Amino acid sequence: MIAGDYSGSNAGQSGAQLAPSAQSTLMFHEAGESSACVRRQLELDAERVAEFAARLRSLAPRAVITCARGSSDHAATFARYLVETQLGLLTSSASPSVSSVYQVRQNLSQCLFLAISQSGRSPDLLAAVDAAKAAGAVVIALVNAEDSPLAERADYFLPLRAGPERSVAATKSYLASLSAIIHLVAHWSGNGTLLEALAEAPSLLQSAWQLDWQPLVARLIPAQHLLVLGRGLGLGIAQEIALKLKETCALHAEAFSSAEVRHGPMALVGPEVPVLLLSQEDETQPGLEQLARELAAHSIPVLMAGTAPAGVIELPTVRSSAAIAPLLWVQSFYRAAVELSLARGLDPDRPPHLRKVTETL
Repeated sequence: MIAGDYSGSNAGQSGAQLAPSAQSTLMFHEAGESSACVRRQLELDAERVAEFAARLRSLAPRAVITCARGSSDHAATFARYLVETQLGLLTSSASPSVSSVYQVRQNLSQCLFLAISQSGRSPDLLAAVDAAKAAGAVVIALVNAEDSPLAERADYFLPLRAGPERSVAATKSYLASLSAIIHLVAHWSGNGTLLEALAEAPSLLQSAWQLDWQPLVARLIPAQHLLVLGRGLGLGIAQEIALKLKETCALHAEAFSSAEVRHGPMALVGPEVPVLLLSQEDETQPGLEQLARELAAHSIPVLMAGTAPAGVIELPTVRSSAAIAPLLWVQSFYRAAVELSLARGLDPDRPPHLRKVTETL
């Protein structure tokens, strides 16, 4: 029996037992700490976040610019959609090379520069922050390493509270980034409903961690390629899932917006190229469900986190608000990624050619 095979009436639902080899990995252990990290963050930083939000309302920035790499950049994608939908404020991703390589000075007066990082030590990110401050931006850093150069350079610093993370594949720090973004935006926008939803996130993450995504594992053990599709708040999670599948499972996975997949990428899918769809309960849901039906009608294997139409494999999820659901999907996925990596004969803690801190110039 391969790691992750289960039997019994509860398979595919919750509380499934993993093989000892999966439970002994750093990735499994650290991802399982995510709910505690988010709870700690909410308990320790509520006053700090409320204070920063009040200052942002006074500042009234004309735009938000995000800057990050890897998993942190996927959190920045989530931030873009949350800021734009909650605050109606233009949000764009910075290209660190503009300052670190091209050394171009930009006009960022009255802009908020949001830097997100696990280590806070990458030279290109630090160069971008320095350039942003020189160009007139106010810098907020979301960083896990509280003693990092990024934390020291920022005008405002929010610790992620994820604690030490030794697995090369980031898990709990990514989820802590998402929760910190929600926390800040909820206070900034004065959205009490969003704050209430976030307060429930630690317990919901615990429930999501117990869900068994064995149908995804079984389908992807022999796979060579995969498309991961999301839209709006789900797009950054699609990006994160695709990266982790490359990183830990040696699986070529690409993330696209469901609105873009018909503009070329659709030609890649087929019986041997499955699709994973992520569908939160908001205005994007009808379009995602329609796309799932179209793909299934062409005999394309489709798996879906969220309510799935006929002919589509529905992955078990914990129901929540549209802003919290993406956190829960990725938490369930991390567990499945450990299983899939081991089932494909790999070690999720030691991806080839990679290291924990990437110092891009």
